[in-house]
Amino acid sequence: MASHCFLVVIEQDEDGKYIASVPSLPGCHTQADNLAELEERVQEAIKLYLNENSDFIPAPDKFIGIHQVEVQA
Repeated sequence: MASHCFLVVIEQDEDGKYIASVPSLPGCHTQADNLAELEERVQEAIKLYLNENSDFIPAPDKFIGIHQVEVQA
């Protein structure tokens, strides 16, 4: 079985839940109450995505960085 690395974006919603999304796998996301649980769930979500899309060949992610912008409106 091949090994793949994916960038995962993690955010926290207004209720305190952690949300993970995988930008290179459209629609692949999950949520959890804590980061340890989120790690398990995102791995499971990626595996399910790859199993359901067996003809999909993921391109390597190229991480550029994160920038937070504050806007007063």
